[in-house]
Amino acid sequence: MRVLLVEDDPWLGEAVRDQIEKDGHPTDFVARLDDARRHVAVASYDLILLDLLLPDGRGLDFLRELRERGSTVSVIILTALDQVSNRIAGLNAGADDYLVKPFDLCELSARVSAVARRCAGNPNPLVKLGDLRVDTAARSVTRADARIDLTASEWAILEALIRRPGMIVSKQRLEESLYSFNDEIESNTIEVHVSRLRKKLGAAAIETVRGLGYRLKRD
Repeated sequence: MRVLLVEDDPWLGEAVRDQIEKDGHPTDFVARLDDARRHVAVASYDLILLDLLLPDGRGLDFLRELRERGSTVSVIILTALDQVSNRIAGLNAGADDYLVKPFDLCELSARVSAVARRCAGNPNPLVKLGDLRVDTAARSVTRADARIDLTASEWAILEALIRRPGMIVSKQRLEESLYSFNDEIESNTIEVHVSRLRKKLGAAAIETVRGLGYRLKRD
């Protein structure tokens, strides 16, 4: 899952970015709304972590802009504004969750996972893929109670496919789930990771749809 963090406190921003990336989500970190607008104009994000008070404007106005343009990207507000009226305004503007500073980074991780599951249409963290059991909260895969170890990149690809059950996910979309804004990638990176996933999960687990992308086979 690719994340955009909009936060003007450098210390907090770096701590949040490190936590989210440790959870396996590539994260772009900006401190201003004009930078956030440039990023969403050229990249596809699954989640935005949004502060409300920024040097060049209000995060709530940015959120309203997104929703008015029809964007369905998930948004979690991170702010020191803790009055009930502020929370109501944020949720009414289209936020999926609202977390008041200071917050525990582990709680943030849990809320990010919960929002991701809800937006994928499955609030249950347990997913069945044939004889495989995937726990998206614990980030684990088992077969007959035997754990299958995945690298961070392999998990990111599997999660991107799980979040779109039965749908074709383009190679570009999978690349975006792996890398941050300025990272460089090899042309065959996705093919290599998908090949390794098939060896671990089973050759039929991931279907290649020629010219379009990849699809997770649920049965």
